[in-house]
Amino acid sequence: MRHMSIIVKDFYADWCGPCKTQDAILEEIEADWEGEFEIEKVDVDRHTDLANEYQVRSLPTLVVENEDGIVDRFIGVTQREAIEDALREAGAAIA
Repeated sequence: MRHMSIIVKDFYADWCGPCKTQDAILEEIEADWEGEFEIEKVDVDRHTDLANEYQVRSLPTLVVENEDGIVDRFIGVTQREAIEDALREAGAAIA
């Protein structure tokens, strides 16, 4: 059971090839961890203010947050295991 609100901010752009690879990895995790976290997709071309606030300089960038703040941050295509470790650290658990 989830006790905290966990969000994975996925900073991407439509023209970014590695972002499509990252998206596929996130979709797999989301299917297995259903309900444990939310993915917030952030198109850096449309939301430059948010990208600047999070100091996004490379794509893809993932930011894992819970109610206490940022738990982890990944730059470049990040493998499933590292993302799952960050989700556990943020308080998520597989049902």
